[in-house]
Parts: sequence; C-alpha cells; structure tokens
Amino acid sequence: MDRAKSTLEQWRTLQAVVDYGGYSQAAAKLNKSQSSLNHAVAKLQAQLGIELLEVKGRKAYLTEQGEVLLRRSRHITKSVAELELLANNLENGWEPSLTIAREIIYPMDKLVDALSDFLPESRGTRITIVDSVITGTHELIKDQLVDIAISGGVAPKGVLSEPLCELDFLLVCHPEHPLASEPNIEDDLTLAQHLQIVIKDTGQGSNIDLGWLKAEQRWTVSNFHEALAILNRNIGFCWVPKHLVDSLIETGELSQLSLKGSSHKKVMMSLIIPNRDRQGPASERLEQLIMEQHCKNEN
Repeated sequence: MDRAKSTLEQWRTLQAVVDYGGYSQAAAKLNKSQSSLNHAVAKLQAQLGIELLEVKGRKAYLTEQGEVLLRRSRHITKSVAELELLANNLENGWEPSLTIAREIIYPMDKLVDALSDFLPESRGTRITIVDSVITGTHELIKDQLVDIAISGGVAPKGVLSEPLCELDFLLVCHPEHPLASEPNIEDDLTLAQHLQIVIKDTGQGSNIDLGWLKAEQRWTVSNFHEALAILNRNIGFCWVPKHLVDSLIETGELSQLSLKGSSHKKVMMSLIIPNRDRQGPASERLEQLIMEQHCKNEN
C-alpha cells in the first residue's frame, strides 16, 4: 500500500490560508508563524507537483487545480474530525446508535420533533425506529431489544413507565358505507354483520388484533396507512387514532360512527426505558426531549 504524500495538517493549513484570506491572517488566527505556513503549503505543492495557490500582491488565490483539491480535502478533514469525535464519544459512553420502539398509534410527528431537537446534539448517533403493535412492543421491552420504547396501554409487568399522553380512537367508515347511515349503533351485533379492518399485533405468535370487535368478517393489515386505503374504497369499518382521521372526517372523506356506550376510546401512551442500568447519555437526552414535546402542549 502506497504511503500518502501529504498530511492532514498540510491540508488544514491550506484551508486556513484560503479561509482567512492569506498567510499573515491565517498565521494570526492559528497562532503560528507565517513562515511555517508558507513552508507547509510550499512542501504540499512540491509533493503533489501541482500549483495550489498563486500570490497576487499580498493575497493568495487558489488555482483551478487548487479549487478542486481543496474542495475534496474539506470532506476528508471533516470526516477525520468526525471520526475523532466519535472515538471520544465512545470513550465517554455516548452511544453510537439507539433503537426506538414506537407503538404505531403514537403520532410520528411528535417523535420527529424530538429527533429534530436531538440531531444537533447527536454526535453522529444512528437512530433506528421500529414500529410495533401491542404484545410486539412488550416483547421488545422484555427482551431489551430497544433502548427506548413508546408503548400503548398497560406497561409490561414489572416495568416502570412514564406517562406521555392520552390518545383518542374513533370508529370510522366511508360516508357511503351502510353503517354511516346509522345515527346511533345500538350494539356490537350490528357491527358484527360488517367487515372490520384491524391492525395485526407484531408479537411472535400472538392472535390479538388491534381494535377487533368480534366481527365475523375481518381483514388484518400491518398499519393504519393500509387501513385508510381500504376504507377509502368503501370497504369495512375501523378504529383509527383521532389524529389520523380528524382532517378526513372534516372534509367528508370518512364518517365517524356513533356506537352507543363507546363512541370513542382512549389509550394512554407511556415512555419506557427497558434497562435503566444500561442507559447512556444519548438515550437520556433523547428521553428528555421526547418528554418535553408533551410538556410544551400542557403549558
């Protein structure tokens, strides 16, 4: 393997000379002698066999070749700086990656808002979001396969949870569906005669489906995007989080059903750290930012 002719320090020196407008200005900023900077750039040019700078008056200007190489050098020096920062973060316990389990009923925009605030502080931490449903979320928590979990309903036994928010679910169908003409559905028997759209539990071997009302006919899908696409074709009815259907009900694309004694239902969302003893500073910071999203709404 051939050894590099140039060093990172030489490229950083060239960048400084260009960025600060000349050798004397760069020397003052870097607290180095002007002669040392001159020597570094001259040696770099000699090693490469290319003129990178030309001096006009008291100012140094990039040549065409210099512009191309300087642009590429910035990527290299930035990558090395990030690599060194990552090494320092790892030494200090800052996690290089985090996995978040998100119960699919939790508003994605809330999580994205928290992640947007986290990004400037993330130090390159990679984020993986796993969408989960009911016992699938509990399994990820129990097996400690995620760093942070946003879970709906009752938390797994023996696990501490922090309340986040309460979500409303509405029973909806297409406006032309036969159920839409029912002013007040008396009982589940009426619904049982129609096709219900339900969301599949992501747990291994689980037969639980989200929102099932014991309808004889049901279609099971993986998420609410698929459910809404089916409802849009005037097929079936479904329990859907209010934040996903508010605008569709307002525009008349969906109708809200009124079920006697159960016109809507609520689910409490909680934030869970599966293993507090293993939690690092990146996870702690992201947890704080997720909680802050809901505190903003309360204030």
